[in-house]
Amino acid sequence: MLLRRLTLCSRIPLDYPRRVCGFLTRPLTQVPKRRAHGNPFAHRGELHQAKRVVVKLGSAVVTRGDECGLALGRLASIVEQVAMLQNQGREMMIVTSGAVAFGKQRLRHEILLSQSVRQALHSGHNQLNDMSVPVLEARACAAAGQSGLMALYEAMFTQYSTCTAQVLVTNLDFHDDQKRQNLNSTLQELLRMNIVPIINTNDAVVPPPEPNSDLQGVISIKDNDSLAARLAVEMKADLLIALSDVEGLFNSPPGTDDAKLLDIFYPGDQHTITYGTKSRVGLGGMEAKVKAALWALQGGTSVVIANGIHPKVTGHVITDIVEGKKVGTFFSEIKPAGPTLEHQTEVARNSGRTLASLLPDKRSEIICHLAELLTERQEEILAANKMDMDLAVNTGLLPAAMLKRLSLSPAKLNSLALGLHQIAVTAQDSVGRVLRRTRVAHNLELEQITVPIGVLLVIFEARPDCLPQVSALAIASGNALLLKGGKEAANTNRVLHQLTQEALSMHAVKEAVQLVSTREEVEDLCRLDKMIDLIIPRGSSQLVKTIQRAAKGIPVLGHSEGICHVYVDAEASVDKVIKIVRDSKCDYPAACNAMESLLIHRDILRTPLFDQVIEMFRTERVKIHAGPRLASYLTFSPSEAKSLRAEYGDLECCMEVVDSMQEAVDHIHKYGSSHTDVIITENEDTAEQFLQLLDSACVFWNASSRFADGYRFGLGAEVGISTARIHARGPVGLEGLLTTKWVLRGDGHTAADFSEQGTMKYLHESLPVGKPLAGQRDSN
Repeated sequence: MLLRRLTLCSRIPLDYPRRVCGFLTRPLTQVPKRRAHGNPFAHRGELHQAKRVVVKLGSAVVTRGDECGLALGRLASIVEQVAMLQNQGREMMIVTSGAVAFGKQRLRHEILLSQSVRQALHSGHNQLNDMSVPVLEARACAAAGQSGLMALYEAMFTQYSTCTAQVLVTNLDFHDDQKRQNLNSTLQELLRMNIVPIINTNDAVVPPPEPNSDLQGVISIKDNDSLAARLAVEMKADLLIALSDVEGLFNSPPGTDDAKLLDIFYPGDQHTITYGTKSRVGLGGMEAKVKAALWALQGGTSVVIANGIHPKVTGHVITDIVEGKKVGTFFSEIKPAGPTLEHQTEVARNSGRTLASLLPDKRSEIICHLAELLTERQEEILAANKMDMDLAVNTGLLPAAMLKRLSLSPAKLNSLALGLHQIAVTAQDSVGRVLRRTRVAHNLELEQITVPIGVLLVIFEARPDCLPQVSALAIASGNALLLKGGKEAANTNRVLHQLTQEALSMHAVKEAVQLVSTREEVEDLCRLDKMIDLIIPRGSSQLVKTIQRAAKGIPVLGHSEGICHVYVDAEASVDKVIKIVRDSKCDYPAACNAMESLLIHRDILRTPLFDQVIEMFRTERVKIHAGPRLASYLTFSPSEAKSLRAEYGDLECCMEVVDSMQEAVDHIHKYGSSHTDVIITENEDTAEQFLQLLDSACVFWNASSRFADGYRFGLGAEVGISTARIHARGPVGLEGLLTTKWVLRGDGHTAADFSEQGTMKYLHESLPVGKPLAGQRDSN
């Protein structure tokens, strides 16, 4: 028997520790300290402070789909995560199911084996087809499976040099004071010795649960849900993670229409829940889990119910929860003052549909009114901005470039207002514009028209001027908008959002633009794929990269880097070179359209033009990083560039030498980011080849890279610059926030009418795309 049990353990690959060592050696978070028990965490973001954690593994998580035997791969992943948290200095406890399933597998094997032997002895023939396995009693299965289950846990935890101990309990162990104290003392000592207790009800002897047997104020141990809750409170655990076969708690049974996963559940919301049936295995259903969770919460332990079978986010559900990620349902006693993000999104979408249905004149009126408010309420805006600036300066955490973005001035607000008036003009012909009209057949007309994308999520850092710009573009395009601004500009953003909603109120669409002020992390926002249609990041390359990695199922419009090149050709004008290079690098070094690499033709080396460029950089205090070829040409070269693919975002740039325009193009393709690239030359043929060969979003001839901007392009404003190959590319204004739909107007037509036996024929005639009057139909 022992050999067979160890054989099950041996199914774990021997190289498993090496394959997960990268996960286990992630940078350790600061070891949490023991906190005073009694007040559960109010927000998910505080869960990383949890020192003592109880992980409850439901039967559906531990067992295979056939309910005979354990899900070894899933169990190995759970052990891996628990071991990692234990190695971080936390105190981990596991409440596990699985003994019955493990025992059922063993007993079925034993019964089949003994039946085959008896049949062979009595008949001399292997009549295996006549064998059947009797119904196995659960207590007997538990007795047969406990030792094997524990041996499996021991084998798995040993891979991570983590010691475990088995503790079997019954309801009586909690009702008897002496036994409860002994249990508490044992568990405390195991935790002190850095041992992971693995706890289960002693199902071999436990009596069937009695209905409604809870003592006053004390939960009865009916299943592992109630056991985990009772144990968590008894041991003053900071966090209880209950893993099940569902994503968390839904307001109605999962799979039913309108069932919504609850991110946070409050004790007073029990009346809003409709429970379904219990899981395929185990004693408890979701109602039992909620009851146990609320009891633990009342006892001072935070609770999260999540899916342990198909974990979301990174695939490591336990560590994701401890890190505060939005996984499963978090039980909290404190309701946030404002609406939830899900509610904000739903309200914004509904109001956005009303906004899209408004006449273009009314959308323009809203934008013009917002522009007027920016100038009329300047003092209020600047006062809020001064609060943000003072706080940023006092903390000293923001670099100079971000402080410049954070700062607003009367001139900046006036420029914003002017841009909004431009957007108001373009809003007259945006939503509902007919792009294509086709007469498919007699009295069958097809139109392709522009429509809003839906709900936009714009995430921006310390740049409050982004808020009115993006809001105006969303209003003009009929899109609902969620805004997530950096905390550095919290006061300014609040005032600007209030003005935006004030402008929207004139046509009863105030809720179409929402400012997200909850504690949601960016990664949590990026997982709302059923609620958000497009994410637009405005900020550093690191922010954009983080969002692109986190967004699962939601398109992201933007660029991760702005590595813009300026190529100075051998036939370039001296005056134009100095003027364009200075503006491209020095006008606003932190902008994404600022020059980061200067490529110069080899023939320019050791010429007055080269000397003038170097002198200009010295005057403007631009630090030069020499590329390898430039460094080889110079006796005393500047510091060599660490990378030719660097985005400095400051008064620094890379300089490199190329032999030709084609070599410059090849260099840009290799090291650029497809953002904006410039050629300076007086040779028209060379310039045209450069413009044709280079596939960046913006390609300029004898013009500064700083022209890559929605306002300068006449778009009024932009939501960002996209380097993507599909949808919008370059500075994205109003047009980039629209998509299309097809509208077919018929007169009882069917596909059968156009079959070989049908009476109609396709015409497919192109028609003028002017907007038809309401009710206008094909009269031919």
